[in-house]
Amino acid sequence: MNSSRSAVSRPRPTVTPAHSRKPVDTTAGLLMTLFCLALGLQQVAIKAVAADIPPLAQIALRSAMAFGLVGVLVYWRSVRLRDLHKLGPGFLVGVGFTLEFLFVAWGLNYTLASHMSVFLYTAPVFAALGLHFLVPGEQLARRQWWGIGLAFLGMVFAMAPTTAIRDTGDILFGDLLGLLAGLSWAATTLVLRGTSLSEAPAEQTVLYQLGTAALLLLPAGWLLGDLASIHFSTAAIASLAFQTLVISFGALLLWFALLRRYWASQLGVFSFLSPVFGVLFGALLLNEPLTANFVFGGGVILLGILMVTR
Repeated sequence: MNSSRSAVSRPRPTVTPAHSRKPVDTTAGLLMTLFCLALGLQQVAIKAVAADIPPLAQIALRSAMAFGLVGVLVYWRSVRLRDLHKLGPGFLVGVGFTLEFLFVAWGLNYTLASHMSVFLYTAPVFAALGLHFLVPGEQLARRQWWGIGLAFLGMVFAMAPTTAIRDTGDILFGDLLGLLAGLSWAATTLVLRGTSLSEAPAEQTVLYQLGTAALLLLPAGWLLGDLASIHFSTAAIASLAFQTLVISFGALLLWFALLRRYWASQLGVFSFLSPVFGVLFGALLLNEPLTANFVFGGGVILLGILMVTR
């Protein structure tokens, strides 16, 4: 049995050396735009079917299904998963990933999908701050400090109370949960950069993230009764399929494929498109209101993110 398996030739992952990576071209720009477009739809897809499948149950189910898909990919590409010294960092990455989407799911019960899109993508700002103090060689330049200042100023404007929208208290609570999701995402980045996972195959890291999320969120959804209240409507199934195949599986694979071929610093600049698309889709597909202070504050946040990541 073992000899027959070893006789089957399967492709092994190849990593392009850093010195041979190239600047972003038209193809990469279009692919990154599609990537950000999909991520912008993520919060809207969750919010749109929240009445049929609670957000927490959506995150748990898509994580479990995507974990199975990535597991098949890992087997096909013969990725080694025997490095026990990576289990600790892998668990931490998985916990950060789980907390990120736990806060997203919780926050979408209170705030708008457009708000969650903006506050979730404050993660690069928090990550840059953490890297500045914890990782040698990642210190911030003056321009980046200005960007961080602008981003936090934008948060003040975007979260300011307004009479133009109802349930202001709930919206503010959901926005705060969005910021916690951004902080959790940033913490995941710090673990990835500061531990042995920085040299691990991308598939291994994704397996840690999705596996931990499924392991923790499925029991939580069962205890809270979210799994028992699922109604698989046509829209709910379509949304769950989109989140599993496009977001948790396809988008991650596309991102890591682009990282192997192009400069990460230039790819990162495109990330500011995701919250822009999220706001637009929230307004167009969910008829979410856009207040003047949120539009202004969100624009300032995006400008700050751009200054930090470019």
